[in-house]
Amino acid sequence: MPTIGLSTTIPAEPEDCFDLSLSVDAHTASMHESGERAVAGVTHGVMGFGDTVTWRARHFGIPFVMTSRIAEYERPRRFVDEQVSGPFRRWWHEHRFEPVPGGTLMTDVVEYVSPAGSVGRLVDRAVLERYMTRLLEQRNRWLAEELSMAPGG
Repeated sequence: MPTIGLSTTIPAEPEDCFDLSLSVDAHTASMHESGERAVAGVTHGVMGFGDTVTWRARHFGIPFVMTSRIAEYERPRRFVDEQVSGPFRRWWHEHRFEPVPGGTLMTDVVEYVSPAGSVGRLVDRAVLERYMTRLLEQRNRWLAEELSMAPGG
């Protein structure tokens, strides 16, 4: 199963990083290039344990719909979102927040299984892992910029 691990240091407190990472509005703003928007479930504001959101987006020119749920929630240390329905056979994304000098070490761990068996595994290696890592990096840059401009950031 492909796994993506990404760590980003953000000049803000873990609580602020945690809360902004659960904001549907922040996610929408950070993913504007793919046209991601929330269309069902929690469509604005900050999500909590058990909440779901359904996203519509366009990636590789193809429209996608994915519903995810906040399956684990330990404020301000970590939360996990999991796909309930959508394009992956499995999508599990853990967000961890650890205080470090000067801010927070935010770590994303994503485990996923693409559809289409062996063809999906080839697409994972050739394209998808790199593409999704870039999306996470883009989102994390956006979060860092927003939090560094916040009062006290």
